[in-house]
Amino acid sequence: MSKPILVVDDEPDILTLTRKFLELGGFDIITCNNAKEAMKVIEARYNDISLVLLDVMMPGISGMEVLRNIKNDRRYMKILVVLFTVKSFNEDIQKGKRLGADGYITKPFSGKELLKYVQDLLQEK
Repeated sequence: MSKPILVVDDEPDILTLTRKFLELGGFDIITCNNAKEAMKVIEARYNDISLVLLDVMMPGISGMEVLRNIKNDRRYMKILVVLFTVKSFNEDIQKGKRLGADGYITKPFSGKELLKYVQDLLQEK
């Protein structure tokens, strides 16, 4: 059985849709609707989590800050992080790459494409 995927987004509809698409692919999903909650889950379950799908624009702490925290902590080095956002500007993508993002998915997304992207990324790991 694969390790769970953590989906972090402040939009409830996105969390629900993403959960459904990925569960159809056989993945276990954990959801959080803000960065603070996500960091608590990561800290408690970092050996369990295979991938974090992380919204960039959230109130309070941004997804970029969460990404920085994950990639700067050796305990979390095996966790893949994919930025998940409506921001598709090249400078945003480059900033995510500089901070260590393992991938970048823009919203809106197709459920099929999301599932394939996640499956491919986890197979490469």
